Amino acid sequence: MKKSWLVIGGIVGVLLLIVLIIGGSYNGLVSQRESVESALSNLDGQYQRRADLIPNLVSTVKGAANFEQETLTQVTEARADATRINIDPSNATPEQLAQYQQAQGELSQALGRLLAVTENYPELRATEAFRDLQVQLEGTENRIAVARGDFNEVARNYNTRVQTFPTNVVAGLFGFDRYPYFEAEEGAENAPDVNFE
Repeated sequence: MKKSWLVIGGIVGVLLLIVLIIGGSYNGLVSQRESVESALSNLDGQYQRRADLIPNLVSTVKGAANFEQETLTQVTEARADATRINIDPSNATPEQLAQYQQAQGELSQALGRLLAVTENYPELRATEAFRDLQVQLEGTENRIAVARGDFNEVARNYNTRVQTFPTNVVAGLFGFDRYPYFEAEEGAENAPDVNFE
C-alpha cells in the first residue's frame, strides 16, 4: 500500500513539474510576443509621424518655382501607398510585414529623391519652413532606424525562444510563430539617382 502511494506521489510530482514547465514556457512566450507587438506598434508610430510631416514638406517645396512636379507626385503617391497598409501587431503575418516594409521603403526612396533634388534650389533651402521640416524629417528617419533596430532585437529574442528546446514544443502546441525582421531595402546602399540634364 505504501509503495502505491509513493508511485502515485511520484507520478503527480512529474505531472506537476511538466505543467510548471509548460506554463512557464507559455507565459514567457506570451510576454515576449507582447514585446514584439509593442515594438512593432512603436515603429508604426514613427512611420505615421513621417507620413504626417510629408504633406507639409510637399506644400513647402511646391512653392519653389519650376520644381520638378514628377518628384512631388512620386512622394505623394508613395505616401498614399504607405498609409494604405495598416498593420495589426497582434495578427501580423510575415507577408503583411513584408508588404508594409516594401511600401515604407518606397516612401523612403521617394523622400530621398525629393531631398536630393532640393539641393538644386538654393532659394528653397534658404527658407526657414523648409529647413525646419527637413530637420524634423531627418529626426524622424533616425527614430525610424532606432525603432526598426528595437523591433529586430525583440523579434530576435522571441524567435530564439520559439526555436529553443523545450520551449519550441510549447510554441508548436500553442501556435507561436516566428516574426520576420525588418531589413534594409534592396538598393538602400545607393544614393538616390538625380539627373539635372
